Parts: sequence; structure tokens; C-alpha cells
Amino acid sequence: MYPDLTLIVGGQDRRDGTAGTLTLTDPSDGSLLTTAPRAGRAEAEEAVIAAEEGSAEWAALSAFERAKIMRRAADIMRERADEAARIMSQEQGKPLTEARGEWMGSADLLDWFAEEGRRVYGRVVPSRAPDIQIQVLRHPIGPVAAFTPWNFPAWNTMQKVAPALGAGCAVVVKPASDTPGTAWLIGKCLLQAGLPPRAISVLWGATSDLSDALIAAPQIRKVSLTGSARVGRIVAASAGAHLKKVTMELGGHGPVIVAEDADLDQLIPLAVQWKFRNCGQVCVSPTRFIVDASIHDEFVRRFAEAAAALKVGRGVDEGVQMGPLTSASQLGTVSDMVEDAVAKGARIETGGHRIGETGNFYAPTILSGMSDTMLAMTEEPFGPLALVIRVPDLDAAIAEANRLPVGLGAYLFTGRLATLHQVQSRVQTGMLGVNHFALALPETPFGGVRDSGFGSEGGSEGIEAYLTSMTVTARMI
Repeated sequence: MYPDLTLIVGGQDRRDGTAGTLTLTDPSDGSLLTTAPRAGRAEAEEAVIAAEEGSAEWAALSAFERAKIMRRAADIMRERADEAARIMSQEQGKPLTEARGEWMGSADLLDWFAEEGRRVYGRVVPSRAPDIQIQVLRHPIGPVAAFTPWNFPAWNTMQKVAPALGAGCAVVVKPASDTPGTAWLIGKCLLQAGLPPRAISVLWGATSDLSDALIAAPQIRKVSLTGSARVGRIVAASAGAHLKKVTMELGGHGPVIVAEDADLDQLIPLAVQWKFRNCGQVCVSPTRFIVDASIHDEFVRRFAEAAAALKVGRGVDEGVQMGPLTSASQLGTVSDMVEDAVAKGARIETGGHRIGETGNFYAPTILSGMSDTMLAMTEEPFGPLALVIRVPDLDAAIAEANRLPVGLGAYLFTGRLATLHQVQSRVQTGMLGVNHFALALPETPFGGVRDSGFGSEGGSEGIEAYLTSMTVTARMI
């Protein structure tokens, strides 16, 4: 049911790794999925040498030819969607419907950047002299090291792989060790479509060994990371020491401003769907529900009733709406946050407990009466935990939204244009969803401000980080 994984080094399968083996388990019951080879520094060093050669080979193809291969790979991904969804659900825990949707969206990313690569335009600059021609040319930056997390193993991988390939760069992907199978399958689809083998490597293993080797390698010219702010600081500092260009997507603590005129009939079903999507393990998950006092009690009651009705179970089972947390450590983090909040005065409106003794299941949980002293209010819960804060007015809501140093995704529910203008001009965030929660599309930039990182993934902005500019001034002879 789960594939026999191999490392992919310069497009070639490796059934043995110099760092031993990796044991993968199903987060729903702890059962063994597979034992896979584990890469070490030797594989990383070999991969970057291959990437340098692969970048030259891939960049030498026309943008038109590169786009054809990328679109073919996207079609192959769609053909293998059922296989991919099962792999993702087994290793990560999310329901099959969510896994399939993520995989199909990732194929869309590949399609989008296939076309963006065909539109990497330079420009002609008017010269001051009649015998001088000035051009600005765009070139691929070179081999890329991509570090991806476990919560969206297909989408986060493709957010980096697709623009890199669209720009003409080879990629070395280091997926999270909890979810290597999804990135492995992406690599297989690309190779099946005709990507030059040396243009893709997929390695997993000890983060310290692989990240140090990849970032320090002179062949790597660009580093992209999705992770925590703590890890982002380490990776950015290391890349900076080697003068590597970086993109950092570092998570957030999604505030949701619920204004006094919010339509609760519209909001409540959306809040349940998007808060507990992927068991709350989403960097733009709506987490802090900042609710006007006039509708606070009704909002809490209806939100808790809807959340309590969710069907929780193994992601591969029919009808399941929320699966387990991906790891036992994340289960412990969420449990500790709930205990801390209750000890400091929070009220459990629903949930607040582990489900069963097998697997990493935790009930959809809503807490009210939150205060700044509680751990969950300062650190991203990254689990099925919704925090409700009562505020007297819009000014107080905006102050709470801006209280933390992160600013990735924020949300507003209102029917008033004046409220929208206030929020979009004052809330410090990279993305704002108004009366809905969908922020990530292939054609829009995805990224944050402040401690949520810098740079964008997605949209026309997404390919810029994988390009360099060359100014050419030529005197006509």
C-alpha cells in the first residue's frame, strides 16, 4: 500500500543511504509504513554536483521546451492522484479528500510556472548615445536547495520546485523525514515526464547534516525554506554567511477579526472547515478568533456545536473530516497548550482532550476567555485548537491582530466597506482574506511580513527569486 522508497540522487534511485535507515509510521495507529534509506552528507554533496550539471542542461533548453515537460509532468501527477492521496494520508494523516485536493493543486502550480517560465522577459533601455544598445537580460540563478515541511508535503514542495524549474534551475529537495513519500512521487512524475535526471534530487535524513552540506555547497545559489521562525533564523544566517539568495516562509498565528456585522450563517461553516483542515496544521490556519462583544456568545455557541459534530478518524477511511496530528510530539504540544490555558482561566467550549489511546488523535477544540498570558496565545498551536477573544470594538481587534511579531495570513468578516478599509490599511500581514479563508493560489503571491519571513511563493512574484538580471551595454561597430 505504501511505496518502497528510494532516495533520488541526480535522478537516480538509491536503495541505500550513508546515514542508515529511516522508519516511517502511520500517525493514525503507529503501524510501520516502511523502512527507507537515509541520506547523509555524501549524498548531499553528490546531489549538488549533479544539480550544477543538471542546471546547465535544463537551462539550455528553450523556455518553450521546458514548459512542455513541466505540463506533461502536471498531467502525470493528475493521473496518479489516487496513489498520491493515499501516500500522503498514510504518512501525514490528512483525509483522502484533502490529500487529493492538495496534490491536484500542486499540479496546477506546475502548470502555472510552466507558463510563467515562458514569460520571463528582459527589456531594452533607451540609450543616451545613438551607437549604444542597452538590454537587461534574465537568467536562472542556478541550483536550488529546497527545504519543505511535513504539513503540506505536496504543495510546499511544488511551491519551490515549480518556479525553480520554470526559471531554468535544477533543484535538490529536502522533504521532512515524516513525509518523504510525497516528494519522492513528485520527483518520479517529473522524471517520467522527461526532466533531465540531474535536474532533480530528493533526499531525506538528519536536517543538520543535509542542510549544512547543501547550504555550504558553492554549487547551490538559492535556498528556499518553509518552516518555523526559529529554524528560519538559523537557515537564513547560514545562507547569508555564504551570500546565498533566500526565500523564507516562516508561519504565523492567524488572526480572524469578526466584526459586529459579520454574517455568522456564512462564517461558522467556513470557520469549522478551515480551522480544522489538516487537523489545524496549517501555517495560515485561522487560530485567534477576535470577536466583537456584541456577537461573541452566539459565535462561541454555534462554533462549538459545529466543531463537535466533525467526524474524526483515520484519513484513509470514508467520510472522515479530520485526521490525526502528524506526530506524537505535536499531540503533546497541543495538550500542553490546552492545559496551560485552562489553568490560567480559559474555558473549554468543546474538545480539549485526546481521542483514544492509539494514534495522535485530538478532539477539535475551542477555547474562550483567552488572555495574553497563555502559551497558545503567543506560540502557534499548529493543531486543532481555536482561540476566541472577546473585544469591545474594531480598534481593540486590530491591536490584538498586530500584537504578535508574525504576519503571514489574517482574516476579516464584515459587510462594511469602511471596516475593510480600516483593517487592510492597519493590520500587518502578508495576506488578508475577507469573508473567506482561501489564500493560496498558483497565480497569487504567498508570503508574510515581519517574523513570518520574506519573499513570495506563487504568482508572478514567485519566479523572481529564481532569476538574476544582467545589464548588457553594447557599442555598435
